[in-house]
Amino acid sequence: MTTVLIVEDDVDIALTLQRMLERQGYDVTWADTGQKGLDAIRDNPHVVLLDLGLPDMDGLDVCQQARDDGYDGGIMILTARSDELDRVVGLDYGADDYLPKPFPIAEMQARVRALARRAERMRGVADDTLAPVSEPAEAQPAAPVEAPDVSGSLRVNTAARRVFVGPQELTLTTKEFDVVALLDADRGAVVTRERLMSEVWDENWFGSTKTLDVTMGRLRAKLDEAGSTVEVVTVRGVGFRLEDGTAGA
Repeated sequence: MTTVLIVEDDVDIALTLQRMLERQGYDVTWADTGQKGLDAIRDNPHVVLLDLGLPDMDGLDVCQQARDDGYDGGIMILTARSDELDRVVGLDYGADDYLPKPFPIAEMQARVRALARRAERMRGVADDTLAPVSEPAEAQPAAPVEAPDVSGSLRVNTAARRVFVGPQELTLTTKEFDVVALLDADRGAVVTRERLMSEVWDENWFGSTKTLDVTMGRLRAKLDEAGSTVEVVTVRGVGFRLEDGTAGA
């Protein structure tokens, strides 16, 4: 069953959301403080609905801490803060979506469905990477150990959802990984903004495409910090491409 965590200190809002989502078939839990929310996120819910105005800590800090701790499910911020800068900051802290209060229930339901579908797909891919247990085989001569790659080249393992620059593994959010994997699958070619929004943010995305630019900015910074020889190049008015051998020159 798809699990949803509500982190919200307003009892009326939380109970309304909980009842509504349970009627939709979700398994819903509720935390009324940021710390309780972080504790509940360790159970790895598919989707987190996160209020920013929590009594013990800012919801942005909850979002960032959850990502730092390795949570890769969907995070949707629900808040009375509607300023565009607040939206960008929320996405920069690792949120997947942002919905200002008051919001239409149908729209919120559609966004939760989109995040839940993405989380289910991700977990299905992760499960497929688990090797079956088998009887031990006869010992074989050890394969030669390759020297570590220190060239700054970018390697994307889509099955394991891992990205390396040389020997270093990058810590990426769900969206950052999905973006770089899509660009890497067609490296050197331009991937349009429309395709990125459709395949990474889902065709039901309701928000501004500025979230794509924010994600690209974070991804570029992480590649640069790791000394990557591959960079994300903007093709103005069209989209983006991964280009080899230009970064770090």
